[in-house]
Amino acid sequence: MIHLPRVRKGPLRALAIRLALALALVLATVTVIYLDRDGYRDVNEDGLTLLDCFYYAVVSLSTTGYGDITPVTPHARLVNVLFITPARVLFLIILVGTTLEVLTDQYRNSLLVSRWRRQLKDHIVICGYGTKGRAAVAALLETGYTKNRIVVVESRPEGVRQAQSNGLVTIEGNATRSAVLLEADVKNCKAVIIATDTDEASVLISLTVRQLTAGQVRIIASVREQENAALLKQSGAHHVIVSSATAGRLLGLTTTAPPLIDVVEDLLTPGQGMALAMRSAERSEVGQNPRQLRTLVVALIRRGKVLPLGGEQTVPIETGDMIVYIRDETSDVNVAV
Repeated sequence: MIHLPRVRKGPLRALAIRLALALALVLATVTVIYLDRDGYRDVNEDGLTLLDCFYYAVVSLSTTGYGDITPVTPHARLVNVLFITPARVLFLIILVGTTLEVLTDQYRNSLLVSRWRRQLKDHIVICGYGTKGRAAVAALLETGYTKNRIVVVESRPEGVRQAQSNGLVTIEGNATRSAVLLEADVKNCKAVIIATDTDEASVLISLTVRQLTAGQVRIIASVREQENAALLKQSGAHHVIVSSATAGRLLGLTTTAPPLIDVVEDLLTPGQGMALAMRSAERSEVGQNPRQLRTLVVALIRRGKVLPLGGEQTVPIETGDMIVYIRDETSDVNVAV
């Protein structure tokens, strides 16, 4: 099931509003009839009591109309024409409003889904909206991705609600199933990020994505245990991040070299201090030493391989290289060497 991001009223609140309107309409009708009770006649010919007015109002508004109470004076009949009849129509609209709203909502949702599919292009599929999934979405938004280019696949109802409330299109279902991934248009996406809670699910999702896309879509996955990283790569993942090993290294840095962990946190925290960034090499930079650039370059990416810049060896920039550098997030300018 596809959930588009939009604000929806709670069903209990909508029902309470409809009941309040129906009750208010009944009370208004009773008041009008009671004030003009001398213009009505019942079968007992003993006049209308307040209970009779309630009875007549309910059977009239519900279009039952037993005929045991009837307007006899011209004034009472005029009130029926000008007030009771429109009130009867309004009462029916209130009663059937819920059904009409459901039908209208289904039709509107179908139109929105169709329009969303037509506009979907180069999107990112996020499998899992837990802690890792939310962090991945935040990182994508920081790098310029818009929310309409991110599709979340989540099986937990609370995760679906949270993703939808955050303005993301959400596919409710198990990402290990082909039908669910096809709903997310995985064949035409730019990349798939697997951020599930278990390594077993990550492996199954990677296998399913590779089968559906024939290996043409980039797969980035996260696993808990280092020993499962190789298995996940064999399943089709292009990049694997070992969460437990990464956390262990950070813990070790915190113990042996506390200032280093501050630097790492600064690089990973959006909008604060320094941040890692990547861009294409400009034509004027080709042939230059990366260390001579105005920005602090930490690596080059050439034909999919990372070329570190440590040591005495210099690696000149070539056409098509991607430059990994450190950017100053506070002033939004590049860090000078």
